[in-house]
Amino acid sequence: MILTGNEDLRVVKTIEAIKGCFEDLICEKDYEKITVKELCDRARINKKTFYHYYPTLDDLLAELQFEISSAYIDMIKDYKLPDEIRKVNRAFFEFSCAQGKVFEKITCSSGSYSYIRQKMINRVTSETWKKSPAFIKLDRFTQSVLLEHVNFINVNIYCKWVADGKRSTVEELIALSDKLTCDGLHGVIK
Repeated sequence: MILTGNEDLRVVKTIEAIKGCFEDLICEKDYEKITVKELCDRARINKKTFYHYYPTLDDLLAELQFEISSAYIDMIKDYKLPDEIRKVNRAFFEFSCAQGKVFEKITCSSGSYSYIRQKMINRVTSETWKKSPAFIKLDRFTQSVLLEHVNFINVNIYCKWVADGKRSTVEELIALSDKLTCDGLHGVIK
């Protein structure tokens, strides 16, 4: 349930508890191992309360995906692709670095989180690249390769950075992404 600000305080506290405990569980284990019972026990609510707000755990996950991807889409909605790809790259890293552990887990983990991450990427793509006149002119194969290339570069740089203990600066990540995305191999190796 996405809060609007008009809810009773008890509803707000319940939704916040559900979401907070869900995010904690995501950080601890694979999504398919999370149960409604375990979530309810942590949130100190009964299952009936959970089901009042969310028909399934997948609905709660879909809401989390929607909230994360919406925040990023809102950041980049006015950028023109491919012309402003450097601005989009910067926004991706600044956004990603400002997120918490649950974003890191979804973005950098394999298994069920690959599927979850891909759904968010698909939504962002649909709201950005697929509205670009230059992109739309490309054949489907080229579109697919281009998206895979750009997404792979940015997500991999981010995940390598997380795995490396975040030792590089965000500016170094952005510069590397820009070089690889815009200039390819020769942008990095001179």
